[in-house]
Amino acid sequence: MTPYYADDLVTIYHGDCREFDLAALGADVIVTDPPYGIAYSSGMGGKYLNAEIAGDTTTETRDSILARWGDGPALVFGSWKMPRPAATRHVLIWEKGDHVGMGDLALPWRPNTEEIYVLGTGFVGHRGTSVLRCNAPSPNFTPPQYRYHPTEKPLPLMVALLSKCPPGVVLDPFLGGGSTLVAAKSLGRRAIGIEIEERYCETAARRCSQEVLGLGA
Repeated sequence: MTPYYADDLVTIYHGDCREFDLAALGADVIVTDPPYGIAYSSGMGGKYLNAEIAGDTTTETRDSILARWGDGPALVFGSWKMPRPAATRHVLIWEKGDHVGMGDLALPWRPNTEEIYVLGTGFVGHRGTSVLRCNAPSPNFTPPQYRYHPTEKPLPLMVALLSKCPPGVVLDPFLGGGSTLVAAKSLGRRAIGIEIEERYCETAARRCSQEVLGLGA
């Protein structure tokens, strides 16, 4: 397929990742935040009010891509509310800070964590903590012009994850607002993204086309 956007390091395709030949893309590791079956509906205001995630009523879309990926290395975001991928070897916890959703008001804890599943082998780097602390974009504290997707992941978090991935080309088959590709570009890594909604392809392309400085430092 013809890329929606491409530069020296990143390539974006607009389409359904289930229709792509993943092997032909030549990727070495998947890093992605897929639809994982929680029927997400955004409480953020403005352009993301009541935004939904395509395919997020079951884990079928996520699982079909991981089945085709086989035993290759992958980092996959998810929720304790739904079954983990069958090949999960380890679970990382993203601690999102205090400025997140309210959750169940009958409980004295905020829902400020998210799971990241580690699949496959080849990960590198210092053997550190499994709890990654990084503030999530907030509808109350992050200016609207710096919010790119209702389930957006912060760039420092994505840089930290990518820095421990096996070398080679990164694939994000559920690209969203493009944080995985922007982080990869900041590290000088080649990356490929696939996104089913064109408005997010446009957002990701705009972000990737801007000069990326210092994020991987």
